[in-house]
Amino acid sequence: MTNSPLSLSRIFKVWIPLAASWLLMGMELPILSAVVARLAEPEINLAAYGGIVFPLALIIEAPVIMLLAASTALSKDWASYKKLSNYMLLAGGLLTALHLLVALTPVYYFIAREILGAPLEIIEPARIGLIIMTPWTWTIAFRRLNQGVMIRFGHSNIIGVGTGVRLGMDVLVAGIGYFLGLPGIVVATSAVAAGVTSEAIYTGIRVQPVLRMDLKPAPIVQPALTYRAFAAFYLPLVMTSLLTLFIQPMGSAALGRMPRALESLAVWPVVSGFIFMLRSMGVAFNEVVVALLDEPLSSKPLLRFTTFLSVGTTGAIVIIAATPLSRLWLENFSGLSPELATLARNGLWFGALLPGLNSLQSWYQGTLLNSGKTRGISEAVAIFLLGTGLVLVGGVIWGKIIGLYVGLGAFSFGMLIQTFWLWYRSRPVLRTLYKRDST
Repeated sequence: MTNSPLSLSRIFKVWIPLAASWLLMGMELPILSAVVARLAEPEINLAAYGGIVFPLALIIEAPVIMLLAASTALSKDWASYKKLSNYMLLAGGLLTALHLLVALTPVYYFIAREILGAPLEIIEPARIGLIIMTPWTWTIAFRRLNQGVMIRFGHSNIIGVGTGVRLGMDVLVAGIGYFLGLPGIVVATSAVAAGVTSEAIYTGIRVQPVLRMDLKPAPIVQPALTYRAFAAFYLPLVMTSLLTLFIQPMGSAALGRMPRALESLAVWPVVSGFIFMLRSMGVAFNEVVVALLDEPLSSKPLLRFTTFLSVGTTGAIVIIAATPLSRLWLENFSGLSPELATLARNGLWFGALLPGLNSLQSWYQGTLLNSGKTRGISEAVAIFLLGTGLVLVGGVIWGKIIGLYVGLGAFSFGMLIQTFWLWYRSRPVLRTLYKRDST
């Protein structure tokens, strides 16, 4: 009896809940930006959130953000899960302390003024927002650890519901803040903090049956996962996320030093949030590859799905940028003024490659993760950072191109060469997989 190829319906069954989760999460920034754009001083508050708060919160959480991939790959038995849980508790606690150190001490002003070069009018509002965002890192660490267990044991549908809980809390808190007329930065960060906390609570409740009925009875893995083996697997992923997220404050620092700095920083969360909604389709595919690649005859169906995602998401952003749909989103939904909407619409073209590249990266990166050869992922991110940084520095030195365009163009160039390197490093793994599935 021969094995049957991995079916498209099986891929969709795993991918759809994850894609829905990432899509809902991707809607968070556009929704909050739309609310802030309709409150007092929208440019200042949007720039404070997109230019300081969000980049700093992301860079602080970097050491835990890859727990989803690690948990999906390694949570095969109870002992392995406990080791990952111990890391989550320690890292989450230390990083939360670091968050408070940055937000509550003069370290914040050094970062905001000297490193990011932020416009003076956004520095104090951003500090308030950063303080409100304190729960961000620990709740995300807890959530991603346990979501990985759910994916590993076939319960990815729970994840989408959890993201819906988060988004519902976002809308509730943002709506209250809007009707009370609170400052935009307070509304946005309060909504995010409440959203991630509610999602973590929901995840903690829903994972208990999975731990009790699926994980604890699972066969003991031999050889047992050691902290040394976990460190060898996870350290390259930490460096990957750290380098990837480092581009956020780097981009903010560059935009703040180029023409139309305040407008670029204000539009940045609107444009990047919209593009991320389309990128989320490909981002979600990473865990699908990790989870399904071990199945017989899976490589070619997963590759075909990669092509479908890449072409589909690229086509979607081109259609939106080229038609009145962009005006509908940027002006009617996001609440941007006609001038800022024009800036944002032009910016979409500079980021048109990003959704498709994300799909390709998830395929190559997922194969490397599945094989345990994570060094190539860190190398690719370093190349991404180098390429993006060179374009940003060039834009600052030249000083004649609007910062938003340089930022999106730099990000696109960086992801293009990152994708090429992931392809190059994954070739030996892919050859082995194709050979496996051809016999």
